[in-house]
Amino acid sequence: MTTPTLSSIPRGDQHTDYNTFAGLYPALPTPFDADGAVDHDRLATRARRLADARVDGLVPVGSTGESATLTHDEHVAVVETVVESVDCPVIAGSGSNATHEAVSLSQRAVDAGADALLLISPYYNCPESRGVRDHYTRVADAVDVPCIVYNVPSRTGSNLDPETVATLATHPTIRGYKAASGDAAQISAVIEHTRQETFDVLSGDDAMTHPVVSLGGTGAISVVGNVEPERTREMVERGLAGDLATARAHHHELAPLTRALFRETNPIPVTEAMAIREDTTPRLREPLSRATPGTRDRLQAVLSALDEAAEPTPGVGGA
Repeated sequence: MTTPTLSSIPRGDQHTDYNTFAGLYPALPTPFDADGAVDHDRLATRARRLADARVDGLVPVGSTGESATLTHDEHVAVVETVVESVDCPVIAGSGSNATHEAVSLSQRAVDAGADALLLISPYYNCPESRGVRDHYTRVADAVDVPCIVYNVPSRTGSNLDPETVATLATHPTIRGYKAASGDAAQISAVIEHTRQETFDVLSGDDAMTHPVVSLGGTGAISVVGNVEPERTREMVERGLAGDLATARAHHHELAPLTRALFRETNPIPVTEAMAIREDTTPRLREPLSRATPGTRDRLQAVLSALDEAAEPTPGVGGA
């Protein structure tokens, strides 16, 4: 029997019939216009392009989507635009370091049509493990869609340890873990400790996607997937199918792009890369600034190399 995934279930039934998060879920950058407002037309175009590339879902308004500098109304409007633009699942970022705000944002994201939620450990105030556990539980109790907890110590200043994750995995609404610690041993322990639950581990670090899938993870919430969705999807699919040699080849093929996209704070480089591909002006919200000339040059070189590699060899194939 084939295990249903979030993307294989009709929207509206996903939160009740869900079994697993599996595959590629690009974390969407939020585009802005010349006046600094959210560019909803460009956002919709990007979302449709990724859906056409057969990604398994989209993740708006996370850290890649500059959620920290969006108002709550803008946050919800971005979710609405993405939901209205695609048929694939939408996993909305709805985290905050204030539990009551995270509850409110999560409920509003669900009302806007989100099929699942990406939460984050409280940042800056850095509660102890019991406070982090209670924060996630409080938010998950307030909604009826699947929730993914997110461990990114570089942004939160705290680590979501495997024991706490194992406890959270018993909650009926907490169904996944986004791993961005860079610690393969810890990620392996999370997978080991949650195997008996309906719970999935997704890579949240593009350099670790292939290793995480090899360890038993089920996919990735990816920045690289915005720029190279087909190649990234193929890497994840091959890994999940057990074809590790092909997945590893894609991992190495994408490695120069992965490094280029994290030369500076995310989403600075990916915003630049998207602008190169779309021939537009990259725009971010302060305090983020445009990529340096060195990063722009590196991205241009890497993207040109990938484009050349994708072109058919003259005289090979065809009539």
